[in-house]
Amino acid sequence: MKTLLTFCCFLALTFSVSAQNGDWIELFNGKNLDGWKISEDSKSFQVEDGVIKVAGPRGHAFYMGDVANHDFNNFEVIVEVKTMPGANSGIFVHTQYQEDGWPSVGYEIQVNQSHTDWRKTGSVYSFQDVKEVFVKDEEWYTEHIIVQGDVVTVKINGETVNVYDQSKDENRKDGLGTKKADHGTIALQAHDPKSVIYYKSVKVKILPD
Repeated sequence: MKTLLTFCCFLALTFSVSAQNGDWIELFNGKNLDGWKISEDSKSFQVEDGVIKVAGPRGHAFYMGDVANHDFNNFEVIVEVKTMPGANSGIFVHTQYQEDGWPSVGYEIQVNQSHTDWRKTGSVYSFQDVKEVFVKDEEWYTEHIIVQGDVVTVKINGETVNVYDQSKDENRKDGLGTKKADHGTIALQAHDPKSVIYYKSVKVKILPD
């Protein structure tokens, strides 16, 4: 038991040091959803053939694991994702776990090529939206989100498609509320039963404060 405890402490320290060194760390182990906590409907998130299949009623998979104690400040996240026709999903940043409903904390970065919602992939949802479609359904692509201070940058397959600076948003003079860049975890969204999305990698890199 003492040996096992020592080993677990070593792993935790390794995660912490890696995060501080600015290394990329994979949050999805390719086998199961250990380290993630699902709200509302757990059946909406399944691991099949080494990827996360998102299909089913609304729900969110929140990262609740050991890396940076699932509380990120300045950081980057890169996901490898594939949408099926008509699918809608999102990647939440600086959010926190909640039992039900759409997350009320943090920003949603849109994942949508052909759903009827006009806000497309790369949007900082409802704050600075993207109408252009940069990738096709049924193709793997990378969505790279960089959160540093007040600025959220989104890249699709390495191309910058959106840079949102909340400090310069004239529509937010009355306060930021909970929808803001601050600190917190990330979450993947199951939007509706007709949306099918696949995530095969979710990597983070901690940036200096």
